Amino acid sequence: MKQAISILFCLFILQAGLKALNHPDTSAFPRDFIGNWKGKLQWFEAGKPTREISMQLIIQPVDSIGLYTWQIIYGDEGKDNRPYILKAVNSDAGHWVVDEGDGILLDSYVHGNSIHGAFTVQGSTVVDNYTIEDGKMKVEYLTIRLGEKKTSGKGTEDTPYVDSYRVAAYQSGVLSKIGK
Repeated sequence: MKQAISILFCLFILQAGLKALNHPDTSAFPRDFIGNWKGKLQWFEAGKPTREISMQLIIQPVDSIGLYTWQIIYGDEGKDNRPYILKAVNSDAGHWVVDEGDGILLDSYVHGNSIHGAFTVQGSTVVDNYTIEDGKMKVEYLTIRLGEKKTSGKGTEDTPYVDSYRVAAYQSGVLSKIGK
């Protein structure tokens, strides 16, 4: 199971890396990510109508070096407000962590003009990707249901067992800087 998730995550990172090579950008993390971002997030689930919700992402330096707000707000009313903190673990190696403030720490990694993370909660793995392109931020989330696994292969060295999973949802949006 971990191998399949690792493969899926690597493919997601590879796709983002290839996209960065095809769309060169001089974005630097966190410098070019700092700002108040706002836009619409589309939520796709197989067999269901597409939903669209407002999203804001506020990334601002705080008083301590290497700390930034990572505040996600969903919906126009701002009722779903997630005031997290982004911390440098090893910024030279592109390793950051999103601290949810309740003991939950989510590792994230910078590759080119993107920062990515993956975490598992209550039987679902979420892979996130934030990319700067042409002064806008593209946000993507994949939700993978671990309980809906299918195994194929022969279990040999030439044809190992491979687990595949249902991608239950895909969310995608483009955020623009607002204000400063």
